[in-house]
Amino acid sequence: MKLNLLSCDAQRPDKRAIVKCIVEISSNIDESLANELTDILLEGDAVDFEVEDKNTGSALRALRKLSIDYEIIE
Repeated sequence: MKLNLLSCDAQRPDKRAIVKCIVEISSNIDESLANELTDILLEGDAVDFEVEDKNTGSALRALRKLSIDYEIIE
């Protein structure tokens, strides 16, 4: 499944938690790339990546908990 992260609505986003979440739910992203994607997201641009199918439910819950708006691409 592919996710498009649109924005983060948290008043004070926890960058480390977002990086950790992206690394855990993605199928092929390491910590340095997750850090770059998080910077892009917090600057206001959307980012997309592949999510492992077995992690779909927990991935979506984790994103909602971090106040990240997303859309499912496929």
